[in-house]
Amino acid sequence: MINSNVFNYINVLDKTADAAWIRQETLSNNIANATTPGYKRQDINFEGELLRALGNRRFEPMDTKVANLKINRLNPRTYTDYDGFSYRLDGNNVDIDTENVMLASNQVKYNAIMTGVNQEFANLKTVMK
Repeated sequence: MINSNVFNYINVLDKTADAAWIRQETLSNNIANATTPGYKRQDINFEGELLRALGNRRFEPMDTKVANLKINRLNPRTYTDYDGFSYRLDGNNVDIDTENVMLASNQVKYNAIMTGVNQEFANLKTVMK
């Protein structure tokens, strides 16, 4: 089992959960700075990094893509969203309603990721019996 690829999906889900956690912190930070003059909202681009890392080879099975994934190169990237845009006179571009929706959406994604991790471990447990 040491030389097998049995943990490939778990490793990807782990990285994805970490990115969702970082995004939750980033969105919370945006909400906390909603009234700070000049603050620009930030976000995490992990989905784009994951898609790029998996590649765009259409006819390659997902198992092969995940097995070939360089997991240590897969890191969430923080960026400033709409840096030159603001709908307020103080230069802040955080819309509190949008941030709250994105926060709730990210929480649903995180819960789904954790369900996936639990299912992968349940599958391993079943196989080991």
